[in-house]
Amino acid sequence: MSEIPDKPHLEGLESKWGAVWEREGVYAFARDGAERGDVYSIDTPPPTASGSLHVGHVFSYTHTDTVARFQRMRGKRVFYPMGWDDNGLPTERRVQNYYGVRCDPSLPYVEDFVPPHDGGDGKSVKAADQQPISRRNFIELCERLTVEDERQFEDLWRTLGLSVDWAQTYRTIGPESLRASQLAFVRNVERGEAYQAQAPTLWDVTFRTAVAQAELEDREQPGAYHQLAFHRTESSAAVGEGDILIDTTRPELLAACVALVAHPDDERYQQLFGTTVRTPVFDVEVPVLAHHLAQQDKGTGIAMICTFGDVNDVVWWRELQLPSRSILGFDGRVVSEAPEAITSEAGREAYAQLAGKTVFSAKKAMVELLQASGELIGDIRPITHPVKFFEKGDKPLEIVSTRQWYIANGARDEDRRARLLAHGRELQWHPDFMRVRYENWVEGLTGDWLVSRQRFFGVPIPVWYPLDAEGNPVFDSPILPREEQLPVDPSTDAPEGYSPEQRGVPGGFQGEVDVMDTWATSSLTPQLAGGWERDPELFELVYPYDLRPQGQDIIRTWLFSTLLRSELEEGQLPWRHAGISGWILDPDRKKMSKSKGNVVTPAGMLAQHGSDAVRYWAASAKLGTDAAFDPQNPTQIKIGRRLAIKLLNAAKFTLNFDATGTGTVTEPLDRSMLTRLARVVSEATRALESYDHARALELTESFFWTFCDDYLELVKERAHGATDADDASRASAVTALRAALSVFIRLFAPYLPFATEETWSWFNEGSVHVAAWPEASELSDLAGDADEGLLDLVGEALIGIRGAKSEAKASQRTPVTLAVVQASASDVERLESAGHDLAAVGRIAELRIESGDVTRPTVSEIALETPEA
Repeated sequence: MSEIPDKPHLEGLESKWGAVWEREGVYAFARDGAERGDVYSIDTPPPTASGSLHVGHVFSYTHTDTVARFQRMRGKRVFYPMGWDDNGLPTERRVQNYYGVRCDPSLPYVEDFVPPHDGGDGKSVKAADQQPISRRNFIELCERLTVEDERQFEDLWRTLGLSVDWAQTYRTIGPESLRASQLAFVRNVERGEAYQAQAPTLWDVTFRTAVAQAELEDREQPGAYHQLAFHRTESSAAVGEGDILIDTTRPELLAACVALVAHPDDERYQQLFGTTVRTPVFDVEVPVLAHHLAQQDKGTGIAMICTFGDVNDVVWWRELQLPSRSILGFDGRVVSEAPEAITSEAGREAYAQLAGKTVFSAKKAMVELLQASGELIGDIRPITHPVKFFEKGDKPLEIVSTRQWYIANGARDEDRRARLLAHGRELQWHPDFMRVRYENWVEGLTGDWLVSRQRFFGVPIPVWYPLDAEGNPVFDSPILPREEQLPVDPSTDAPEGYSPEQRGVPGGFQGEVDVMDTWATSSLTPQLAGGWERDPELFELVYPYDLRPQGQDIIRTWLFSTLLRSELEEGQLPWRHAGISGWILDPDRKKMSKSKGNVVTPAGMLAQHGSDAVRYWAASAKLGTDAAFDPQNPTQIKIGRRLAIKLLNAAKFTLNFDATGTGTVTEPLDRSMLTRLARVVSEATRALESYDHARALELTESFFWTFCDDYLELVKERAHGATDADDASRASAVTALRAALSVFIRLFAPYLPFATEETWSWFNEGSVHVAAWPEASELSDLAGDADEGLLDLVGEALIGIRGAKSEAKASQRTPVTLAVVQASASDVERLESAGHDLAAVGRIAELRIESGDVTRPTVSEIALETPEA
């Protein structure tokens, strides 16, 4: 136990108690002798280690920590690890900006490389001026910076008071994660769940990598409709006259046109189905086809299918079995070689004017060609329309044909989709309405999960390809490593049965250079943290996990992909509960995000207000509920700080009373307070068991203020022994006060870990955070049969007395010679049982409690003592 300070304060409690918790292993996961029923396991979100945490992280991670602390006090051995999601594009972008470099895999490794910059955001360095370095040098810089970022993140989490077991930490790019990720992938391939295919791929031209469906977002962009004239051939001329007009926003893809399409019910074009037309400028013959996705009310009702302008083009191309005529390269520029279908000299000359241009420049050139040929009809009509972007990208996505790796996700397998939906119904969602977002995503899947990325800092895809006699890779016969060989890097390691000298040689092999999507690793966090295929005893103790906490915006990515990988590997849910936090909104009610530049970093507000105050603000919001945050007026944080300070002061005040003879509660008012508090304990416990931390905090805080403002004021004179009350009634007050203080500290412990640990240490051994969660029985056993409503009744009378003094413009300390309180007949005797306390707090020499025609206690007469001259 520690001494009670003369002036309790919040400042310095984070460093004081953080050191004690670390030294004494308060939050360590004790696995020795444990069984699965003893454990509460949390699949903690690994934050992206690329830059800095923001206030949204503090918000959601505090929600998780309240659960961990509650379960620990309920006697569970809490498995609460922390991971760092440090591979993938965010890290690469940060390294490029931070060090002023970019990766060029063709360059050799440089020993003791010194980057041109070291620090700052590096955004003043243009991409073209970034120094190209080898892949190995680039990855070394990624490793260096992520380790530093993770150290800073851990410091902030410790300051916030997360009760994480820091011995259970992992990195998504660490050796154990590499092995687990590759092992799961190899098994996916062997079971036929992962495969490689040449297919249309959503492509980010800036980062030159494929993008998965889950990483898309629509952004409103300016565009324009261009009306083009397609000419009839002999077959289409037989069913009508005049050009076929189509509206398009992408005239630059005209050379990639493979068909026109209209809705089968559109009477305007039914006679054209099965005929052909010729494209403007390039004079290529293409068919006119019917498909239900064509929109009759959009443009002229007939559209050109290009390979590929948008996702609809991909669907039409696949379902109508059309040829591929791609003209865009991986850099987003028009490729130099014209499609074979363009055979006319004029068409090839026109194409040459597009070759090498960006999409923007090619559009301008194509419009000029159409205007010159007279095949651009009417004016160009500006519009605004949604365009698909990579969520981390700055340019619209293109669709190019590439060879990529996929994991089957139920999009093309109804049985698997049904199992994933059944798992979603089995999972306990908090709040329940978040389940719909998961179901909508699963039901709306249009393709399998694309998991390969053309990047550098990630988990290598563990595959090699044999080369035939001409040196061409045989993609249909991939070479997989044995499980004992993992992890491997096919770009530097040779497969079993080959020598390094056979790399790139006919009859030899080539290694896969792509890495896995970062979600392909993050989707295995239950396995990574739980020691899957590495520590079977640990995995048995924690899996399936009790809780997956996360944000609502990554239900489609992290939650779905984790559930999918668990279904593929284990055939079951990876967790029992999912706790979904809402978003943090700025004062304009917009979601805070780094991309919008409206985030607030938490270090400053933690230093200014204290961690308990910030945690109070976060915990006041229910799961699934968005919370606005105004850094200029953090009202809720200030309320939280006031609450934490009040707890310190109330504890000091209570513990200063003489505890001699305590142990029995005899007075009705004391018993009433304890009974009320017992109900708070029951209701708060039920709320926390239902993952409603905000409700539990609200119940506890509300009664705590009643306790401080009413009960403590009412009994303080009796507790001091300053009234004519006997020793038994004095001891009754002190017993009740101490019992209530112990319970309040434990109820607040998940929310205000530093203030509660400080106050607990004043009269208890050990940490409050491993003390037993309060039970209603420990209060009701003291209270016995009690009038639960008595405290409220006396509180109303006290309010009346205070109000009468205020109305008389007198200080609350002004003595009262006479006060008459009227109450209903049934309440007179109840009030009289606490009359001594009411008279003491009101400084009333004579207190009369009379029956009257009132519904609540009312001061009918009051006489204030005349102050001396």
